Amino acid sequence: MGLREKQKSGSSGSGVLKVLLMFLALVETTAAEYNNEIVSLRQPRHKNAYATMMYMGTPRDYEFYVATRVMIRSLVKLGVDADIVVIASLDVPLRWVRALEEEDGARVVRVENLKNPYMDQRNFNKRFKLTLNKLYAWNLSDYDRVVMLDADNLFLQNTDELFQCGQFCAVFINPCIFHTGLFVLEPSKAVFNNMLHELETGRKNSDGADQGFLVSYFPNLLDEPMFHPPANGSKLDGSYRLPLGYQMDASYYYLKLRWSVPCGPNSVITFPSAPWMKPWYWWAWPVLPLGFTWHENRRQTLGYGDEMTMVLIQSVFYLGVITVTQLARPSIPKLCYRRGDKNVSMIQTGIKLIAIWCILAAYIIPFFLVPRTLHTVLGWSLYLLGSFALSSVAVNSFLLPMLPVMAPWLLIVGTLLVMACPWYTNGVVRALSVFGYAFCSAPVLWASFSKIVSSLHVSLERETFFPRLGESPPPPGFNKLY
Repeated sequence: MGLREKQKSGSSGSGVLKVLLMFLALVETTAAEYNNEIVSLRQPRHKNAYATMMYMGTPRDYEFYVATRVMIRSLVKLGVDADIVVIASLDVPLRWVRALEEEDGARVVRVENLKNPYMDQRNFNKRFKLTLNKLYAWNLSDYDRVVMLDADNLFLQNTDELFQCGQFCAVFINPCIFHTGLFVLEPSKAVFNNMLHELETGRKNSDGADQGFLVSYFPNLLDEPMFHPPANGSKLDGSYRLPLGYQMDASYYYLKLRWSVPCGPNSVITFPSAPWMKPWYWWAWPVLPLGFTWHENRRQTLGYGDEMTMVLIQSVFYLGVITVTQLARPSIPKLCYRRGDKNVSMIQTGIKLIAIWCILAAYIIPFFLVPRTLHTVLGWSLYLLGSFALSSVAVNSFLLPMLPVMAPWLLIVGTLLVMACPWYTNGVVRALSVFGYAFCSAPVLWASFSKIVSSLHVSLERETFFPRLGESPPPPGFNKLY
């Protein structure tokens, strides 16, 4: 090889090496800056956005995924003039991300979970561990304004006028503390970085969640003026309080059984209730009347295709149980004992306890088998079918009278009818009616329990049903001869 060829070969290898070093440097730079950057494959299409967040690590991840999709579909249905963004942690399943982007039209941005420095506080609730991811909303610098939302919001009408609000706007559903289930912000990397710094320095946080942090970060919002959208469509500067109509607490509705919010448009319902009473659970209605409104919104937008397979499987199983128990009619195993044997009372007590536990299980087990996010009408129907099927097993296994065993089933149906009655004047009358029904039902339950126990006692004491130890049962026709 000549000298010129060697020089060419050397320069070519040096060029490849330079390209490789540049690529490694780019990877290192990206990795170093990733913690403070939002990653998204889709580009923004509007200048404003509705945003929500999604993370993993709670027992209710799937339920909040469904709730997020329903809220997105409701926004699309209202024809909002904005992008819909989901700030999703890196551990959110890719199939969920694809569904959000391809089926719901959302823009999903992937982020690393922000470390919560308040987890050692005495009053810290573990379910708030990752709620500080909400701060990533300030890093959505592609947008002029962002309306940040929790998944438990239900939109009744278009609220695009919120994008005219200032740098930070929120609703006071509490007299002194604003609510972070919906707020307006102006994205700013400088503000976002300052928030991260405040987390590192341990800014005061009353609850260890996003609510406490933001209330501490914007302490003077209560003194700011009320937001009224300018008629010319211009954007305001500064901070504002939002009218209560943009974040109507469902509790107000339950008191009056109608909306009575004079300040601002009745646009958004929020459900800041206990985690197990969110509107997407099938048992929420008729316990909480607005649960039906949420489910109807889901039925019209997302549907229930994911849950229907399990509904069909359980329905077939319960119908099979009812058929088998009616045809087979199994009886208690034949027991042998001597009169006066000390084990007799123990055996009888054990059988009674087993029978009572079987009846209780018939009303408890189906409740936990129904898919949690099923439509409330289908959910209650499937639960009642399951409890009826399992109750029939107890009736036929222990030769119990049907009516006392089914008394709780009938009372549950009655309770649902009392709660679902549409003619109450207000929530107080409704609550008193439910209480009165429960008071009247208590003696019925006690009488049914007593009847079940006495029926078991008679069956266990019947000698022809339980022959004595060492004795064969009398031959057919023996009693007729003697």
